[in-house]
Amino acid sequence: MSNATDNRQKPAAGERVADWADGRLGIYTLARTQMRKIFPDHWSFMLGEICLYSFIIIILTGVYLTLFFNPSMGEIEYHGAYVPMQGVRMSEAYASTLDINFEVRGGLLIRQIHHWAALVFLAGMFVHMMRVFFTGAFRKPRELNWLFGFLLFVLGMFTGFTGYSLPDDLLSGTGVRFMEGAILSMPVVGTYVAMFLFGGEFPGHDVIPRFFAAHVLLLPGIMLGLLVAHLILVFYHKHTQFAGPGRTNKNVVGMPLLPVYMAKAGGFFFLVFGVIAVIAATFTINPIWVLGPYRPDHVSTNAQPDWYMGFSEGLIRSMPGWEVNLWGHTLILGVFIPLMIFPLVLATIAVYPFIESWVTGDKREHHLLDRPRNAPTRTAFGAAWISWYFVMLVGGGNDLWATHFHLSINAITWFVRIGFFVVPVVVFVITRRICLGLQRRDKEKVLHGRESGIIKRLPHGEFIEVHEPLSQEQRHTLTAHQQYQPLEVGEEADENGVRRKVGPATRLRARLSRGYYGDHAQVSKPTVEEYEEITSGHGHH
Repeated sequence: MSNATDNRQKPAAGERVADWADGRLGIYTLARTQMRKIFPDHWSFMLGEICLYSFIIIILTGVYLTLFFNPSMGEIEYHGAYVPMQGVRMSEAYASTLDINFEVRGGLLIRQIHHWAALVFLAGMFVHMMRVFFTGAFRKPRELNWLFGFLLFVLGMFTGFTGYSLPDDLLSGTGVRFMEGAILSMPVVGTYVAMFLFGGEFPGHDVIPRFFAAHVLLLPGIMLGLLVAHLILVFYHKHTQFAGPGRTNKNVVGMPLLPVYMAKAGGFFFLVFGVIAVIAATFTINPIWVLGPYRPDHVSTNAQPDWYMGFSEGLIRSMPGWEVNLWGHTLILGVFIPLMIFPLVLATIAVYPFIESWVTGDKREHHLLDRPRNAPTRTAFGAAWISWYFVMLVGGGNDLWATHFHLSINAITWFVRIGFFVVPVVVFVITRRICLGLQRRDKEKVLHGRESGIIKRLPHGEFIEVHEPLSQEQRHTLTAHQQYQPLEVGEEADENGVRRKVGPATRLRARLSRGYYGDHAQVSKPTVEEYEEITSGHGHH
């Protein structure tokens, strides 16, 4: 009897291991506080998860591909499984990529999954950042997290560029040659940068090994560090949430991390993996065996970058071929100006949270999200930037637009040149007017209720439509947003007639503030007095 009691009281081996680990690492205490962390339950938060899961897929498939890829530009004669290429001289990098496609078990599928996952990652990052931008989730205390996400997107672009350059096929080689020409157009330092990157005259013998090191080690390592920092800040700052009853800046309404959110996240990971695998198995991307190996004297006629680099190429393709001769040196403005615009646009996106904070003068913490319609100017800026991006994307693929739709390439180029200046302005104006119209509709709903479609005849013969009053929860959601008052410079002189010193920065800030939050840029929220006056008076139905 005593032996049985002793056996029941003795902890199991797994429990002993857990106790040993907890005594040295404090895992149980950490898990107890973090595993019950609350996450809001809204579909838009899945966008960030798509980015995370596709990044994991990229890492897993990339490790597999690295085992078989040979990053060498040494020239060999091909005698592999792909018969049409037998006897053709090519680099070892191209030959090993052919072997991955046709001789390595599952190699073609893994390579397709790797490429499609990269595209999904960057597309997810783009949409996720737009969700963060339009809802104001970048405001204090999340400015640094916005910068981390922005750097992840930019590094993902360059990681993708180095990745599709590794096979050394005619398409990627033409893209690298395009990049080399753009680098050479940089005044003073262009030649040095090109020589450093390529190890000599183009194409040299070092570009593929250097791209390989950057693609599999340097850039992913930096991205992994940024991703970890990004997730740590998400945990530390807690999730943002949309306004609603019971939701404040001091709480989070949702489901706990364990077990609800973890179960959903695990299922969603396999869903993302499955969708990418189906796309990869169904739609071929970058068939290098059709294009052939890169040769400097050949050019792929339909050489196009992946979509995320189309903005930069569109800038260069649409720019007039201006040149200036200064002190015996030629400055290629047709390439140099787009090279300057591209980083300026990226820098503006990166520092936008600080610009908006400076304009509003708001230093408070924000954990409640804006509805895009309640920030018309910000939403209009975002929509204008997206339209600008797609105009440049048309410019980056002007030859394909011309051949597929039987259009003049000159007409497309001029459309892009004019659209570069006109389309963002038109989209900005239209988007802001739409947001203001939606604000007015929300105000009418709060004050008068929702149209029910029921027509009623009053005793004196008038026909009216009966309005259904909104619930308290709906009224709260429509009126919970913060409305800023524009900053004013004030009187030019004080009460003693002494002229005040107002610097140009203060004047600029006040002008921007009026543009953001003036009477023309937002519709005032309905007040309690307006609601009570309408609901208690005559004519409310």
